[in-house]
Amino acid sequence: MAACFLRPCPHPSSASASPLDLKAEGVAISISITIPIPKQRRRTTRTRCNLSVPSKTKTEPHPVCTSVKTFAPATVANLGPGFDFLGCAVDGLGDTVSLTVDPHVHPGEISISDISGTTRLSKNPLWNCAGIAAIEVMKLLGIRSVGLSLSLEKGLPLGSGLGSSAASAAAAAVAVNEIFGNKLAVHDLVLASLKSEEKVSGYHADNVAPAIMGGFVLIRSYEPLDLIQLRFPAEKELFFVLVTPEFEAPTKKMRAALPTEIGMPHHVWNCSQAGALVASVLQGDLPALGKALSSDKIVEPRRAPLIPGMEAVKRAALDAGAFGCTISGAGPTAVAVIDDERRGMEIGDRMVDTFFKEGNLKACANVKRLDRVGARLISSTRI
Repeated sequence: MAACFLRPCPHPSSASASPLDLKAEGVAISISITIPIPKQRRRTTRTRCNLSVPSKTKTEPHPVCTSVKTFAPATVANLGPGFDFLGCAVDGLGDTVSLTVDPHVHPGEISISDISGTTRLSKNPLWNCAGIAAIEVMKLLGIRSVGLSLSLEKGLPLGSGLGSSAASAAAAAVAVNEIFGNKLAVHDLVLASLKSEEKVSGYHADNVAPAIMGGFVLIRSYEPLDLIQLRFPAEKELFFVLVTPEFEAPTKKMRAALPTEIGMPHHVWNCSQAGALVASVLQGDLPALGKALSSDKIVEPRRAPLIPGMEAVKRAALDAGAFGCTISGAGPTAVAVIDDERRGMEIGDRMVDTFFKEGNLKACANVKRLDRVGARLISSTRI
């Protein structure tokens, strides 16, 4: 438990925070779904905490770098029938975090100095995805004597269905770990990033796990967290056609649209399709992967009508030759799979046109490979 003391912050524009144990309501991920609604806090609050939570390290590690820069990729969650337990990382799109040891920041605290790419995110670390994840890693490491300054570059649009919050959290978690010598395991970094997801969109790891680990990831259980990396054959080509319309689909709103109960036939169907999807990933069987990806009978039917033109876009992708198509995460991005980049661009053009014709929405298309690496260090300045 953390004993916390609040005092007014003399610099509201660069609020900082020390490792604080943030708790939120959990999300039941099977039949019943509960959505956490965080309370609003003033941005002019500075939080300092006296921690008694044991860290993962025996002694507080010293920084090995004065600064680091990290990147975490976009992700596709659910993959059709794998609601909250399947996801994968996508190459070339993502968020970047720059982290610096800052003597002007109080020891044991972190300050968000700059956010680019959007004006809609708070610089208060307690209400920012990157800040929350960074705090959790500092707590796991037991950091008390060093202050950090964080800069976030958003490469992903908010509410796009491409794991925007997860990319910020993953990049920040890896940055803090790297600046102190890479002491924590991947499992710990996922848990730290989950704290961020729990606060902003619900306790689900199908974005943060692949964002950190790369490739395809299966979440076998949440209590305790058990992750299985699914190896897609290295010699096989896989391209994701990602078409994002100018329409925001907040994760909390899209989760609220889901059924609280499902019938046994749909349960059996989705389980069989998820099993087929896992098998096709391991075998590198893209036609089978696409077929399973397109076969969700529980989540997609509730969410697709909320995104103008989505159902027509899926039909257009399949008619154009895509192996499969579904909603990426909570949407509004539509994702199709194919084995050829040029064909992927043609499919993307058809999907963009259909979004405009059927949904009256402008959209943009990206054709990207599978990211097999996950969150990584881009550069560092050693001490």
